[in-house]
Amino acid sequence: MPAYSRPVFIGIRGAFAPLAVALALCSLSSPAAAVSKKDQAAVDALTQRLQSAETRYQSALVKIRNADPTGRQDSDAALEDMEDVIAACLKQKGCQVNTMLAGYKRLLKASADASAVSDEDADDGGQLDSDGLAADVPEAARAAALLSDDGQRFVKMVQYNPAVQAGIKRWLTDLRGPLMQSYDNYQYMRPMMWPSFEREGLPEALLFGIMAKESNGRVHATSRAGAAGPLQFMFATGKRFGLGDDGTGFDTRYDARSSSQAAAEYLNERLGQLNNSIEMSLAAYNGGEGRALRINNASGGRNFWDESVYNQFPAETRDYVPMVIAAAWLFLHPREYGLRFPKVDNKPAPLRLSKASSIYELTICMGSSGSRDGYMRALRNLNPRYQADSYLSAGTTLNATTKMVGLYNRWCLQGKRAELAHTLIMSDPNSAIVRTGPVTVVPMEGTGEDGTVPVTIATGKPAAIKPEPKKRAVPRDYKVQRGETLTDVARKFSCDTKQLGKANGIKAPRYVVKPGQRIKLNGCGD
Repeated sequence: MPAYSRPVFIGIRGAFAPLAVALALCSLSSPAAAVSKKDQAAVDALTQRLQSAETRYQSALVKIRNADPTGRQDSDAALEDMEDVIAACLKQKGCQVNTMLAGYKRLLKASADASAVSDEDADDGGQLDSDGLAADVPEAARAAALLSDDGQRFVKMVQYNPAVQAGIKRWLTDLRGPLMQSYDNYQYMRPMMWPSFEREGLPEALLFGIMAKESNGRVHATSRAGAAGPLQFMFATGKRFGLGDDGTGFDTRYDARSSSQAAAEYLNERLGQLNNSIEMSLAAYNGGEGRALRINNASGGRNFWDESVYNQFPAETRDYVPMVIAAAWLFLHPREYGLRFPKVDNKPAPLRLSKASSIYELTICMGSSGSRDGYMRALRNLNPRYQADSYLSAGTTLNATTKMVGLYNRWCLQGKRAELAHTLIMSDPNSAIVRTGPVTVVPMEGTGEDGTVPVTIATGKPAAIKPEPKKRAVPRDYKVQRGETLTDVARKFSCDTKQLGKANGIKAPRYVVKPGQRIKLNGCGD
């Protein structure tokens, strides 16, 4: 692994490390003694530099709010200058560090005030980040994670080799969109998922890497092989770790909290068998635990990257392992690669419906304030039991965030946007077809016909009237063809998907069917 350099802190949160050092040293310093004119002049110069840096940072905040790309560069430069001033103050006789630290406190207040009026938050009930501070520089949180025990432990447990570098290249080019979407989705589910990995002593970056590769953070994802949920558990494996039907017909593999707990337990089981190797454990996650254990035992516990081990795994697994590590690496080091992950307000809050609604309707009336893509995916991920178009009765409580609750109260209870959202949801395409009765056919010129029936072009004589085709009788059952879904079958025979699934014991939300399966067509064709 290449030599690793300490990153430059950016943003308010990144400033905490030098701030803590300064506080510690300040507490050990002796009372100020008389200083010479030369020392006092140096102190005055440092104070002036600090005030100048603070002014620059305040101006940078304004630029950031106005989407000026130079704002971020100015804020970074100002904070770095403040760090230099504090470092110099510690060495300068007569310089009071407490005075310098007051500038940091003012920046914390300014940063929090800045986030309170960003985007449409002032009008839409927006909230601060979950820790109460602004995230004008979201990379700062990742920089802090890099230096944390959790981040460093992951870095030490994996190899940063050309295969991982190639994975990073793919995430930053062709897969940049899915990577950013994965991060956005994960942040909403983080309060549900991360505690499980934290309790099991596993790095958060590992959780993100697996989720990004497996599902891009879509809880309803299902593979052709039958793996399901944000972390893609097969049915049998999930059942071993407590996943499956919860007694209500809901498969808990789709639940973010349950699946993350199962994944943490599964990975710890693999790490215990495979020499605490993340690479081999990931190979087991994708390529099968039995295969991984056999290869590990036969090789005497060699590393995944050893040729004799690597070549025994299928191509899919050889691709999977470095791609997961690459996504995890970018999660920890975004600034190093020019990534700016989206700001996400993920503070959990219950959303109690004051009137009947659906996730589709909520998505429309909430709008996209504070979110690039709106809130449908977040609402679906946080509430996997509900279909997006299912109407939920008043009093239903959904998992949401403080931001969503604010938008719901502002836009979804009354007013033009609430009415528009309801109108769009209730719209029926069939009502656009206007029925005016029989149509009189205009005769062709020179035919002499009265136009009540169509005539042939060749003879000018009335064409034979063909009887209307008889309505096709709906069979009692149907054999599912390759590539068909239950929705395809429902559409073919004019059925309701939900009713068809219930009649055949096919569970929501995926309604999985297999080629050759016989489907009873109760209630179809009406």
